[in-house]
Amino acid sequence: MSDISAHQFLTIYIWFGLTFLVSMLLLIARFYERLSGQRTYYQFFVIPVLAFAIAAARLSSLDQIAGDTLGDSMSLVGGLSLMALCFQVYRLMTSGR
Repeated sequence: MSDISAHQFLTIYIWFGLTFLVSMLLLIARFYERLSGQRTYYQFFVIPVLAFAIAAARLSSLDQIAGDTLGDSMSLVGGLSLMALCFQVYRLMTSGR
């Protein structure tokens, strides 16, 4: 197994783990929206999953780990959108406490 194939395997493997975690956050946000009636925008949790999928596919297809503009920008978009969505759900769930 060469370094590139190990890198490709680990990139895809980590993406599946990250997708599982984001899916759990989506389910928590959906449950809270249904329970409280407050809008959590749980549908937008698909954006980080897609952005990380594009980044993982792009970076695993190249011979480099970083330095690709599209891959790095998709990682940035995925991270920032996930951070904003998690902050939104956190703010709704802890408001007034």
